[in-house]
Amino acid sequence: MAGGLVATGGGNADINALIHPGAWYSNSRLIKLNLWILLLLITSSTNGYDGSMMNGLQTLKQWKDAFNNPSGGMLGLLNCIQTVGALAATPLAPYATDGLGRRIPILFGATVMIVGTIVQTLSHNVGAFIGARFCIGFGLTFAANAAPLLVTELAYPSQRAPLTSMYNSLWYSGAIVAAWTTYGSFRIPSSWAWRLPSVLQGAPSVIQVVLMWFCPESPRWLINKGRDAQALKTLAYYHARGNDQDPLVQFEYNEIKEAIALDKQVASTVGWVDLFATPGNRKRMRIIIALAFFSQWSGNGLVSYYLNRVFDTIGITSVSTQNLINGILQIYNFIVAILAGLLCDKIGRRTLFIASNIGMLVFFCMQTICSARYAISGSHAAANSVIAAIFLYYGSYDIAYTPLIVSYTVEILPYHLRAKGFTVFNFAISLSLIFNQYANPIALDHLGWKYYLVYCVWLAFELGFILLFLVETKNRTLEETAALFDGDDKVAEIHARAAADAHIGGGKVRTPSVDEKGETDMIEQQRH
Repeated sequence: MAGGLVATGGGNADINALIHPGAWYSNSRLIKLNLWILLLLITSSTNGYDGSMMNGLQTLKQWKDAFNNPSGGMLGLLNCIQTVGALAATPLAPYATDGLGRRIPILFGATVMIVGTIVQTLSHNVGAFIGARFCIGFGLTFAANAAPLLVTELAYPSQRAPLTSMYNSLWYSGAIVAAWTTYGSFRIPSSWAWRLPSVLQGAPSVIQVVLMWFCPESPRWLINKGRDAQALKTLAYYHARGNDQDPLVQFEYNEIKEAIALDKQVASTVGWVDLFATPGNRKRMRIIIALAFFSQWSGNGLVSYYLNRVFDTIGITSVSTQNLINGILQIYNFIVAILAGLLCDKIGRRTLFIASNIGMLVFFCMQTICSARYAISGSHAAANSVIAAIFLYYGSYDIAYTPLIVSYTVEILPYHLRAKGFTVFNFAISLSLIFNQYANPIALDHLGWKYYLVYCVWLAFELGFILLFLVETKNRTLEETAALFDGDDKVAEIHARAAADAHIGGGKVRTPSVDEKGETDMIEQQRH
């Protein structure tokens, strides 16, 4: 089934020898595994649904009448209160994810979101609507903190990067449903024009509450909790049709054990300060925090939450036309993001990010120029060019920032920092979203197209940062990718120990594990 494994830092170039031949859809266990992963991926759909729904509701007279025509600061509050709820849950989510496992926080978060959706749908005043959206944001943080981690920790090795990339890409699956629901429901003469889209927001959470009880737990979490036998059984069942002596399963199992053991050298207990305690961790967090802000401060927030305001500035005021363009845009975004995510291991993360940032800068400048021409001359050609620029801009955004920001973040974090590091990533996104959702409508009201100039300058800064600091991670296992920031020696050490423990690669006597060494040896290894 596989030849000898050479212990190098080359990553998947070696583990590919252990991957089972044939298409994944011919393997019933991989089909079942990918269905479980699909259940986890729809967490992102709830978030995408919310942004697109709020875009659509702002075009509905029935919704505006029900909440006294909100504008400016009140409109910003109605949008950003979901993010405030997410921030409130942020300090708690990683402890639940690390302490209770990956499944329980998803179940809890989905339950809270269902409660929030019910209250939101039945709201008769602004206060109830605000409280419901806070509740949705609070629950979403628990689910969104755990779901992508479980995806990347369960996935078959050759499918890990594309599947994890799909997590954020499925944001648009929710956005598509919301956009077309509001496009159809705006014709309903009653308050159900906005209540119907609100009801549907809870659908993914209902599915998760019913099925998550049966989803497998993360093998990495199980090993970290000393439940090695259960972890091996999970890996064997889904990755090798139940054969726990399969070379791939043995390599994965031992690589996870060795990586977690090496991580424990750093500290017996992991605190927030450990995220910045070493040069490798500081490099990780610099990239992670930057990507979080870039993902929301690249001008996309204007379209994600205030598309109707952008259309108003170019004379497109028809509710039907605005909702139709929004619906088409979400389908386009979804297709581009999925295709880019599937290609991330072939093209590489760094190449996709560079291409994305160049495209965003060029096409957002184009949108700014065309918006200015419309403001000056009222030209319909300029207005149509703005729409074209929006589509071209989003095509550029979607080739990297939609599929890769979550997958890249979780893969460069070692196991012991993964939940906390991902929480910092989500916290940074929440901070940037609050600015987008609260400040953008005020700025658009006062500055119009001139506000776009701020983002043109910022996009140029983003491109420079990506060129200087983003590290390529393609074609490595999860453990090797995480260790990449700590030096090639650590990558090679994890790889060699896993191969030796799995009795692969010439039958060499394996290096003693961390637990078998004295304290002096561990200190020396840390220094080197």
